[in-house]
Amino acid sequence: MPSSPPLAGLTVLDFSHALAGPYCTMLLAAYGADVYKIEDIDRPDMGRTWGPPFQGGEASYFLGLHSGKKGVSINLKHAQGRQLALRLIEKADILVENFRPGLMEKLGLGWEEAKARNSRLLYCSISGYGQNGPSRDEPAMDLIMQAACGMISVTGTPEGATVRCGHSVADITAGLCALSGILLGLHSRNRTGLGQFIDVSMLDSMISSMASNFANYLGSGVVPQPLGTAFATIVPYATFPTADREIAIAAASEKLWLSFCEAIGRPDLAANPLYATNPLRVRNRHLLEPLIVSILQAKTASQWLATFRTFGIPCSLVRSLKEVVEDPQTAARDMFPSVEHSRAGPVRITGVPIKLSDSPGSIKSAAPVLAQHTRESLETLLGIEKSELDALAGFDIIAEGSL
Repeated sequence: MPSSPPLAGLTVLDFSHALAGPYCTMLLAAYGADVYKIEDIDRPDMGRTWGPPFQGGEASYFLGLHSGKKGVSINLKHAQGRQLALRLIEKADILVENFRPGLMEKLGLGWEEAKARNSRLLYCSISGYGQNGPSRDEPAMDLIMQAACGMISVTGTPEGATVRCGHSVADITAGLCALSGILLGLHSRNRTGLGQFIDVSMLDSMISSMASNFANYLGSGVVPQPLGTAFATIVPYATFPTADREIAIAAASEKLWLSFCEAIGRPDLAANPLYATNPLRVRNRHLLEPLIVSILQAKTASQWLATFRTFGIPCSLVRSLKEVVEDPQTAARDMFPSVEHSRAGPVRITGVPIKLSDSPGSIKSAAPVLAQHTRESLETLLGIEKSELDALAGFDIIAEGSL
């Protein structure tokens, strides 16, 4: 029988907004942590407005990033509201925020204040450029960070304009690095008994995730240019048109190259001195890639996929999101589960990406309505009685959501 989730029993205060922080805390919740999404009464998470589409009046964007969390709304501009937040910090294991550097300090909720209240706290701050350096205070969003880290400069086609990555890769990468930092911090706390400050920069995260790109530049001094779907150091490794639609092919070893030549009915290419090694294929890609296109356009994508799979060559259709959602493989992996939302009804969201055999994660609940769990959370964590909660609500120190 499966044991409890790996993060069960941990209390997380999620002060984050938009994407990087919410993605991190969504994963923490999926693996068992009790995540309390703290939103300011006057400035709730901007993601609640990012639509269309909307489901039951709730932004699909928000619904997809806040499953498993409890919604708590506090007036953080009021001294009594900030005191409530500090009392919550005393009970927490982890705090995640992704405001501009310095904002939490202005609210009286920065690392130093938090550490004084709770020496075991892991305090994770996600920002664009990090907590120090000349760019520290510059505003950042995913697009800006894709540009700042150099990613946009290598994304696009040689003939066309540069383009951003089709998903918010800088935010998601920073969220994953934040998750890694928190897990590292938990491991350290198990030894020392002490928490620490975790500084995660979107810029640092992207540079690290682009390690192979920077390795090539640092090794050659050559500034890379966009190559479409091709890869700078492997050929063939790209998407190619067929008779009906595009497919992706990755012949990333000499063995696969030999198999690829057999699969396309051109074993002579393997003996061609222009293409005998991968460095030669890279050097002569301007000759080889058009030749591959001319060969592949003779058959349909499904025909080629069947052939390539027979030869063990990594390949795929260039699929739409609709095709991914309807794929039997993603169904088998439970990557698009459905949860019931009080306003939106059944909502499909993305599932847990890491499968643990004995302590698996799961989606516990749908995203919270604004302030949905304020009262029960303050009762549970702080033991505040009904009369005090009524008074706090009456003075607009807290807000309570209606389903």
